[in-house]
Amino acid sequence: ARKAAADQLAQAQGYAPGTTDPREMARQMMANKYGWGDAQFQCYDNIIMRESRWNPRADNPTSSAYGIPQALPGSRMASEGADWRTNPATQIAWGLGYIKGRYGSPCAALAFWQGNSPHWY
Repeated sequence: ARKAAADQLAQAQGYAPGTTDPREMARQMMANKYGWGDAQFQCYDNIIMRESRWNPRADNPTSSAYGIPQALPGSRMASEGADWRTNPATQIAWGLGYIKGRYGSPCAALAFWQGNSPHWY
């Protein structure tokens, strides 16, 4: 029952059940939910590598930003799921929705990120 629930959640979030690599989860979610291809993934990867290095437990002690997308505060990701503290898929799903809503695409978010010092998006 637990595996079936996890598989169902994966499909709802837009990635193949059994996928464990956060980068691959993001790549699949981007393609399946937003129609974004490799160029957009590269922009997203560029941001995430600088923000959290894909670490779902990345914690910025000076700002309270948390997780893969460095949500500020981290609890904002609770809107995507109660497991936001530990589940990379929940964090990625929230982060991609945030980027879509605020910037339209990961490359637009990256352009904004690059234009700010210190960097943020």
